[in-house]
Amino acid sequence: MSRGGSVDFYLIESLLTEEEKNWRSRVSKFVDEECLPVLADHFDQGTFPMPLIPRMAEMGLFGLHVDGFGCQKASHTVYGLVSQELGRGDSGLRALFSVQNSLVMFPIYAFGSEGQQKKWLPLMANGEVIGCFGLSEPDFGSDPARMATTAERGGGGWVINGTKMWITNGPIAQVAVVWAKTGEGIRAFLVEAGTPGFELPGSSENFPTAHLPPAC
Repeated sequence: MSRGGSVDFYLIESLLTEEEKNWRSRVSKFVDEECLPVLADHFDQGTFPMPLIPRMAEMGLFGLHVDGFGCQKASHTVYGLVSQELGRGDSGLRALFSVQNSLVMFPIYAFGSEGQQKKWLPLMANGEVIGCFGLSEPDFGSDPARMATTAERGGGGWVINGTKMWITNGPIAQVAVVWAKTGEGIRAFLVEAGTPGFELPGSSENFPTAHLPPAC
């Protein structure tokens, strides 16, 4: 038997370190005491409990793949355990966590410029900035080969044309990792909300707890 009376068929519990168990315990308590009491109402209303975002930041849940920049890097096992606990509460809560960490913060950390890292990672770590990952499109879903969004050099930078859809975190994101086809192949661009031409139809402080259909 393992915690909660469930059966640990694969004896996974014995493989976890005390640090990993402590991470899981903290997040489990957060889900039970702060998330579950409010999630049902938000589910019924199609909204997201925004006050949970700064609490997640306080717990160090943003930046688990990042070393430095105000982040607390942890193991992949910790990341999995945190995802499991958040998903136990609500899949939208887990989606916000995983997009912020794996699809935005890590790409900036691994492939971004020093300036991009210094600008965005500390703000994302403390929950002031939420990111989204702009790959999926209305005509071709998440198929990069058939992606219609293009980016061309012009005006001293890049001009991106296209529409993205089903973008988790889209309506509240301050920065988007947008994928586009260029003459040099498929590339990713960091686009800050408020950039001329960047539109988020239907954006709101309250957003559905699932993948979303705004353009990004």
